Amino acid sequence: MSAPTPSIGIIGSGFGALGTAVELLEAGYEDVRLWERADALGGVWRDNTYPGAGCDVPSPLYSFSFAVNRRWSRRYARQPEILAYLERVADEYALRRRIRFGHEVVAAAWDADAGEWEVRFASGDTDRVTVLISAVGQLSDPVMPSIPGIGDFTGTQFHSAQWDHSVDLAGKRVASIGSGASAVQYVPRVADVASRVVMFQRTPNHIIPKPDGPLPRPWARTMMGPERLGTWLLSEQFARGLTPGTLMAKFIDRLARMNLHRAIEDPELRRKLTPTYPIGCKRILFSNEFYPTLAKDHVDVVTDSIERITPTGVRTVDGTEHEVDVIVHGTGFASQDFLSSIEVVGEGGTRLADVWEDGAHAYLGMYVPGFPNLFVSYGPNTNLGGGSIIYMLEAQARHMRQVLDRMGAGRWTRVQVRPDAERRFDEDLQAQLQDSVWARCDNWYTHPSGRITSNWPGATKPFERATRDLVAEDFAWT
Repeated sequence: MSAPTPSIGIIGSGFGALGTAVELLEAGYEDVRLWERADALGGVWRDNTYPGAGCDVPSPLYSFSFAVNRRWSRRYARQPEILAYLERVADEYALRRRIRFGHEVVAAAWDADAGEWEVRFASGDTDRVTVLISAVGQLSDPVMPSIPGIGDFTGTQFHSAQWDHSVDLAGKRVASIGSGASAVQYVPRVADVASRVVMFQRTPNHIIPKPDGPLPRPWARTMMGPERLGTWLLSEQFARGLTPGTLMAKFIDRLARMNLHRAIEDPELRRKLTPTYPIGCKRILFSNEFYPTLAKDHVDVVTDSIERITPTGVRTVDGTEHEVDVIVHGTGFASQDFLSSIEVVGEGGTRLADVWEDGAHAYLGMYVPGFPNLFVSYGPNTNLGGGSIIYMLEAQARHMRQVLDRMGAGRWTRVQVRPDAERRFDEDLQAQLQDSVWARCDNWYTHPSGRITSNWPGATKPFERATRDLVAEDFAWT
């Protein structure tokens, strides 16, 4: 008698969702369905279409190991190419027919009697699956700032992840509220056409040169494999630079400061752009254009706090009214609200939001006690300060497949991590993180409780080793 075949539901259609789906389909799991709230696949690479949008991970690392992309045109790929790559993967592995577009998951509840997850969509429709996999990621929900008067502005305003391409910025006065990873990419493009750009900066960033440039097609076709390996080895060393006091940390810090001093001559502007926190504590950014753009006469960097948004612009606490026509909110994402957009209810009516009230945590970033048959891709503490998240996502997908394989071999119908195993894992992880550079300043990796919930402490290889083999005794099999 054959083992029961599980039905598997995956929320999302970005890198995590597609990579996990391929891993499971190739292993012989046939009932795999993906739910996508939008009308097209791609996750963050579908949504973030702002001018200059691209990846700060080198192209050779930014594709699946089972579908290495030999078509990259640049050493750092831009959004249209990345989205096109994801679409090709979906077509090559016949994933589109499994994606149910326009299906926004709003709730999921564990039915103990049936041993299934009941999934509810925004439309009111429901579906049921044996295993539920969240692949919504950490950076999927944009956050608009809570600034007084934000609704009073009579011009045009939008979040950078919801770019309004119908707005012609040529000759306009444009404000950027935010100066982080997205702004570093779109501010130079906006400054190319706008008559004035005002960038409101709360905290300066460490920015190092981006070794970008065309990637000749013959080279990409023939040398992508060796370059992929070499880039991975280099990125593992870069991750060591996030350990305070190391030679690599000192080298990266020196590189960032040289980059600033070479590009910015004005002493006051240089002062505004000089970080006062350790290198790596906040996300290290890559750009060759950002600093030269900020040095232009029609670009201003404002570090005074914003008091309110007025009908005609932005007023800072010093009383200055900065009149603008367009406001771009480069204010990031709800990175601490893991799965907050979905009401997830596990055993005994336990709400995942309550379990994660003081910060999300999960065994290997994937499994939560009290939530049987629930797996999380790109969950708590699986983000990286250096390296490619795709490497992490593939490691997670392989581990999930091992769990499903053992369920089938043992004819188990439900599985969940043991509370003591999850607690040991989390205590060890948090101890490492408290010694990391991320504990030394405020950043989006840290929950208000003080728990560092986003990042994995170090390079990617240790995570791959930790997930390589299933430790069956860390789980309860029923």
